[in-house]
Amino acid sequence: MSSTLYAAASTLAGPPAVVTNELNYVLNILAWLVTAAGVCGLLIVGSRMAISLRSGEGDEHLSQFAVVMGACIIGATAGPIVGFVL
Repeated sequence: MSSTLYAAASTLAGPPAVVTNELNYVLNILAWLVTAAGVCGLLIVGSRMAISLRSGEGDEHLSQFAVVMGACIIGATAGPIVGFVL
């Protein structure tokens, strides 16, 4: 009877540590890629804003900036949420 209880408890305990370590590695790589994409996006929007302001056009760069910042916020909060769930 105790071996059956032990088997059930070990099954319900959760995923093995190897799967969690591999998942953490992938999440860390994705977090760095999201950070790099956010920085590149802000640099691109900033350079486009500077070029258009220099040429005398001042249209919707603030909305592009808001989209990039929103994507950065979503990317920054996705990792901790997944970490909390696991």
